[in-house]
Amino acid sequence: MQRESGRNKAYKYVRDQILTSPASSGTFLNEQELATLIGVSRTPVREALLMLQAEGLVEMVPQRGAHVPPMSGRQITELMELRGVLERHAASAAISSGDAPVAAMRKALAEQMTLSCASGPEAAKSFIDLDGKFHQILIDSAKNELLSHTYSGLRARQLRVGLTALFAAEDRQRNVCAEHESIVVALESGDQRFAHRAIEQHLEVTLQILLRA
Repeated sequence: MQRESGRNKAYKYVRDQILTSPASSGTFLNEQELATLIGVSRTPVREALLMLQAEGLVEMVPQRGAHVPPMSGRQITELMELRGVLERHAASAAISSGDAPVAAMRKALAEQMTLSCASGPEAAKSFIDLDGKFHQILIDSAKNELLSHTYSGLRARQLRVGLTALFAAEDRQRNVCAEHESIVVALESGDQRFAHRAIEQHLEVTLQILLRA
């Protein structure tokens, strides 16, 4: 039990603190340094890295250790395509049930808007965390556990690309908030095609920014 707890702690730390930093792209991770930072032994760190390798987030290179590969244009495009499929389905399900999570999404958006003018890496990380929360609320409203689990499993990748997009485009925070407002308005209208279009436009803008970065 102790080992599993240490492994989970290491897994979450590397996934949420290391892999979400654009600066980590293309670097190698030092197991001993990570163990010291996290406060565990090297064994749970190695187990965590193997879990991340299975998810395609790191590569284990013989004699070198864990490498954080940069995301290719194809991987970014596939991520956005998958997000589009999942989010459009969730929007349709929420509208069909008459229970679109408008209030909860507006609350997350309001929190984002308070950070839209903030600068610095910590503010950007908080903004992207709220971005993930906004979209996860929509996904969870479909009341499909597998769908929610699949989407939450994209967390590290989404944080990586989200932070990259924020720093690659001028005034991206405010534009994200405007795009999120369009999604909420579309959901509130009850028009599925309108909602799909708002989601697609938001993801397409982000994709184009990332492909240019």
